[in-house]
Amino acid sequence: MKVILLAGGFGTRLAEYTDVIPKPMVHIGGKPILWHIMQTYAYFGHKDFYVALGYKASVIKEYFLNYRALNADFTVDLASGSVTPYQVDPVDWRVTLVNTGDSSMTGGRVKRMQSFIGNETCMLTYGDGLADIDLDALLAFHRSHGKMVTVTAVRPSARFGELELDDARVASFKEKPQLHEGWINGGFFVVEPGFFDMIAGDSTMLEREPLAQASSAGELMAFRHDGFWHCMDTKRDHELLVSLWEKGAPWVL
Repeated sequence: MKVILLAGGFGTRLAEYTDVIPKPMVHIGGKPILWHIMQTYAYFGHKDFYVALGYKASVIKEYFLNYRALNADFTVDLASGSVTPYQVDPVDWRVTLVNTGDSSMTGGRVKRMQSFIGNETCMLTYGDGLADIDLDALLAFHRSHGKMVTVTAVRPSARFGELELDDARVASFKEKPQLHEGWINGGFFVVEPGFFDMIAGDSTMLEREPLAQASSAGELMAFRHDGFWHCMDTKRDHELLVSLWEKGAPWVL
């Protein structure tokens, strides 16, 4: 199944890195976060990627153009120009890179991918969120209800310790637990082709009119994911994900 990856935003809250590279190219464990997301899809057999580019698109294009060289040892014969690779990274992905405009909103970027997806069900997610999501279960859920859009609902970890109070007494203390109430949009969508027609153009935010319209029409369903999920919005988020990678990377399946 085709997978759209939104990788065109400015990443202003990660300016420490994004002044130089786009947010999806910020590294965790020596690989861009975009690569980690793609690995999750590839694990479940979804290897046909369509990357919606914008800010610093050339950085992502250059990464994939030079992927084999960047991820292998090799010998260069300077006389002939021939290159002999060693220990080639054995990925078998197909990656289509599409410049969807520097200033397009998330919905506009999705709309610009319509001609590449055609009349097919596809998957869609952001280029900055990691999860140990079961994509087989997500797809089975989507097919079971027959609606236009499925969004993955997640309960993020609290940014501060959670206190359960009994009057002034602290009945329990949990250091940065997963929130018990309140689901949020965790990305990892499955969409039917008719959804593209709900997007007006470049200035449309995916999270506003299109999804609100789908919800009002009874065409938006939520797949609940109780496992690991974390997005990389800030330097603190990046440092946490790097720390988790060093301890065993809970998003790796």
